[in-house]
Amino acid sequence: MATGASALDDCPVTLHDRELDSDGVRLHYVEAGEGPLVVLLHGFPEFWYAWRRQLGPLALAGFRVVALDMRGCNLSEKPTDVRSYGTRTLVEDVARLVRACGEKTASIVGHDWGAGVAWAFAMAHPEMTTRLAVLNGPHPERLLAAMRSPEQLAKSWYVFFFQLPWLPEAVARLDHYELFIRSLREEATVEGAFTRYDLDVYRESYAIPGSVTAMMDYYRAMFRPGTAPKLARVEAETLVIWGEEDPHLGRELATPPSDRVPHARVEYVAHASHWVQHEQPKRVNELLIAFLGP
Repeated sequence: MATGASALDDCPVTLHDRELDSDGVRLHYVEAGEGPLVVLLHGFPEFWYAWRRQLGPLALAGFRVVALDMRGCNLSEKPTDVRSYGTRTLVEDVARLVRACGEKTASIVGHDWGAGVAWAFAMAHPEMTTRLAVLNGPHPERLLAAMRSPEQLAKSWYVFFFQLPWLPEAVARLDHYELFIRSLREEATVEGAFTRYDLDVYRESYAIPGSVTAMMDYYRAMFRPGTAPKLARVEAETLVIWGEEDPHLGRELATPPSDRVPHARVEYVAHASHWVQHEQPKRVNELLIAFLGP
């Protein structure tokens, strides 16, 4: 079983494996279609395969779609310095990806961690951001405020657990990465959102040396000084897609602050949890295609 483009044998379009050099770090991505550039950024604990149900429909709708393995994940290189996973660095990976595609601008779509990077990219590079779409990823200002509440802190317990050295990695590797697999399989509200084959593909990506530590380092980097981006207004047209039954992030976090994101709208998706693009792909694809189109 492969964790490159061949892992998606039933895709209605041809997927191409690509690589780029991002300031000395080799990054892998898959690409499909022709047209305006759309960059897809996955969350935790995923990789480009998170967008397996979006790549084909978006490409067929007339977009050039690129799904990145963010640094440390799957086939991308895995730096060992925690600071290498700070959001500012991740944003510049995306900027280099856009330029490597020969473009000056792109629409950015992100889920979970990828949503956080997408928000930050739109703030840091407004000149490069055509449109912004985020899936179950709150605006940073909303998230920071929520993390002051005991209820949200309890929901986000894993953020603090991952700060420990070596122990989170040891727990994650137990029973063939059951900690990660359970978060996908048991939190999804729609049966079949993740098939046995899908979970095996994820397990294979986790087994690549360095992957588990790299994924933990995303959370560790949150608490390193100088790694967080500066907050700024998002001027791009913005779509927030939110699975209503997210067990980690409350519905109230979906709406971004209007003074920070003046051109935003929120679309709630019923019968979907945090894994909204897996559970309700048809609805998510309809929303994305309509929003990203000319």
